[in-house]
Amino acid sequence: MTWILLTLFFGVAKGGRELLKKAAIRKSGVMEVLLCYTVLSFVLVIPTATDAFSLDFSYLPFILIKSAVIFFAWLCAFEALAKMPVSLYGVLDLSRVLFSTLLGVLVVGETIGGGQAVGLVLVSVGLLLLKARKKGEEGGEVTAKYVLLALASCFLNAVSATSDKLLMPHMSSSQLQFWYMLFLSVFYVVYVLVKRIPVRVGRAVKNVPLIAMSVIFVLADKALFVANADPNSRLTVMTLIKQSSCLITILGGKLFFGEKNVLYRMFCACIVIAGILFAVL
Repeated sequence: MTWILLTLFFGVAKGGRELLKKAAIRKSGVMEVLLCYTVLSFVLVIPTATDAFSLDFSYLPFILIKSAVIFFAWLCAFEALAKMPVSLYGVLDLSRVLFSTLLGVLVVGETIGGGQAVGLVLVSVGLLLLKARKKGEEGGEVTAKYVLLALASCFLNAVSATSDKLLMPHMSSSQLQFWYMLFLSVFYVVYVLVKRIPVRVGRAVKNVPLIAMSVIFVLADKALFVANADPNSRLTVMTLIKQSSCLITILGGKLFFGEKNVLYRMFCACIVIAGILFAVL
C-alpha cells in the first residue's frame, strides 16, 4: 500500500534527521538550531502552498494547537538529544508507539488486531529491556532528567500525530504544512526574543547538517501528511512503521559519533522491529 511506503520513508528520513540534529547541535547552540531549522523549513514549504489561503479558517485554531504541541516537543527533544547518545535517544523515541497506540484507540476509535497486539507487546519488551540495562549503566539525576525530556517529547509527538489524522480529511497536505510551519516559526521567534537568546544566523547558515535536516524534514512531513490523508491508513500501524528510524539512529550513532553499547541497543531495536513486522504483515 502507498501509505505504508510513505510512512516507511518518513521513518527512515526521521532517523537520518536525528543524526543531523546531533551534528548540527555540535556546531551551533540548541535554540540557534531550533529557530533557524524551523524558519528555513517554513521558507521551503512556501512555494508548494499556493492554496494555503483557501483553507477553511475555522480549522486554524486546531492547527495552532498542533504547532504549540510540536513547539514544546522539539524543545524537549533537542535538549535531550544534546546531552545523550543519539543511539540511546533513538531507542527511547520508540516509546511514542505506546502513546500513539493509546491515542489511536481512545481518540480516533481504531481497534487493535491480533498482529498489532503482538507487535505492541514486542515493542514494549524492547523498551523495557533497554530501560533495565540503562538503569544499571547510566543512572544518575542528570541523565534521568534528559530521559524524562525525551519521553515528554515522545508523548507530545504522539498527540501531534493524532491531530494529523483528524485534520487531514479537511485540508490538503500543503495547507496543513504551510500553516503549521508558519505558527511554529512564530512561536520560536517570540521565544527567542522574550528569552533574549543570542542567535548567530550567519553561523547557522554555514551549518550544513542544519540545512540538510530542514530539507529532509519538509519532504518527510509531506509524505506523512499524504499517508494520513489515505482513508485506508491506520494511526496505530503507521506509528509502528515509523519506529524503523531507530535502526538508522543506532547505526549512525556508532558510525558517525563512535557511541558505545550499540550492540545491546541494536538487540532491543530488533525486538521492536519484529513487533513492527507483526503489526504490518
